[in-house]
Amino acid sequence: MTDTATPTSSADSPRRGPSRWQRALAFVRNTWRGLRSMRTALVLLFLLALAALPGALLPQRQLNEAETAEYIAEHGWWGRLLDRLQFFDVYSSVWFSAIYLLLMVSLVGCLLPRSLEYLRAMRAGPVLTPKNLARLPHHVRAESDAAPADIVASARKRLRGWRLVEREEPDGVRTISAEKGYLRETGNLVFHFGMLGLIVAFGLGAMYSYEGQVIVHADGQEFCNSGAYAYDSFDPGLRVDGTELNQFCVRVNDFEADYTDAGQPIAYEADLEYQSGEDLDEGTWRPYHLEVNEPLRTAGDRVYLLGHGYAPTFTVTYPDGEVRTKTIQWRPTDQTTLLSEGATKFDPPGITDPEKRRENQLAITGLFAPTAAFRGEILNSSFPELTDPAVAVDVMRGELGVEAGRSVSIFEIDRSLVDSGRLERVARENLRLGEELTLDDGTTISFDGVGEWVSLQGSHDPTQGWVLGFAIAMFVGLGASLAIKRRRFWMRITPARDDDDLRRTVVEMGGLARTDQAGYGEEFTAITGDLLHRGLEDGKAR
Repeated sequence: MTDTATPTSSADSPRRGPSRWQRALAFVRNTWRGLRSMRTALVLLFLLALAALPGALLPQRQLNEAETAEYIAEHGWWGRLLDRLQFFDVYSSVWFSAIYLLLMVSLVGCLLPRSLEYLRAMRAGPVLTPKNLARLPHHVRAESDAAPADIVASARKRLRGWRLVEREEPDGVRTISAEKGYLRETGNLVFHFGMLGLIVAFGLGAMYSYEGQVIVHADGQEFCNSGAYAYDSFDPGLRVDGTELNQFCVRVNDFEADYTDAGQPIAYEADLEYQSGEDLDEGTWRPYHLEVNEPLRTAGDRVYLLGHGYAPTFTVTYPDGEVRTKTIQWRPTDQTTLLSEGATKFDPPGITDPEKRRENQLAITGLFAPTAAFRGEILNSSFPELTDPAVAVDVMRGELGVEAGRSVSIFEIDRSLVDSGRLERVARENLRLGEELTLDDGTTISFDGVGEWVSLQGSHDPTQGWVLGFAIAMFVGLGASLAIKRRRFWMRITPARDDDDLRRTVVEMGGLARTDQAGYGEEFTAITGDLLHRGLEDGKAR
């Protein structure tokens, strides 16, 4: 006896699930569908606004690295955690960039299908007249002795400006389909395309723009936009290396500040000269009056006036008769009174031995007050204008660290050199203009004058015109989408007979608003009223 194999039906065989590639494809497809929805775009827009809040509330490293470091030190583990999460570099952080890119992709995914649908709707005519107009929110029925052709002509005249299609059915019934308010959807698309363009313009601006700040003395000193090294601080875009900047030069001749009696600034004004383009080759200087929020625009860049301060002049007379004079800007510590701090540094003359030269360097540090107000021996300032200048100085002698191979602030000395004893204080005194002090080795230091400096910012953003254009497009599109109403109007003109076998015309009119906006009921009533008075006044409205 032989065994025979029993065939297995397909129903009994185990079903194979979707393959790994099918599951991955389904995941990508579902993710794309969710990402291209308008709801997702709105959520991402809200998240982008929320993600920008830390950039406004917390100090940012690109704007003020010293303040950022101070904030982290003051807040301990919390500050270090925020730093690891990139809350002090918000606009260049991974999470902010991810939201930014996802929003752009979502907007593109939303707008492309909507644009195609809009183009199809624009090419198509108004929809057919419904069979039962009485079901519409707005409906009027009337009878008239006027001929159908006259009624159609009257409606055509009244509905001028509407998209209108006339149709004739086999039984002689005439219909009119009219629609108005297509610009509402146009405004909606313009708004969203403007938003997309704004996002793209901001992204390109971050790549190709730069900003730099520089202090220039208001005594004829010049500044040229020749490279990143010409600035005191420089913030380049991702695609800017600081070597191929637009060429221009600025010479600051004078500065004037006006204040209220309470010391509040009214106006900052700088008289300067500039040259760019062919002027650089010809040596031509053009005058310009620079004020706050009224930048100089030249060579595709803008030059802003940010602020100002003072630069005390010190003269050091060494025992051998050598004289050194320096005027260095000091940094305001109180923006109300312009009380300033700084450090004016001198190398000793005639010493060739590097070790001896480092041991005999001088630094005049302390406070400067444009309008001195002493409380005992403590110097303060009572007004920001230069009326009674004075300085409270500490004279330090020793190694200043300027040859150590690392960056050193011009506004202060290295405190670690003081702590290690390589830099010692040899004098402390308050000086008014024209006064001097003498050190233990016979060196004299005199306070001889005060100069003024201005803080300028050079900015380059090739996308600013596009940003303005897209912003205007957003406002125009938003206004159109809010103000314009999408509505439809239909008419059916039916020849009919009454009991006396007299020829009469039955007219039905219906209206529908595409959006829930008030106002179309009144417009529909006005349209039907005009048509009734023009051709249907003998009819009987029902």
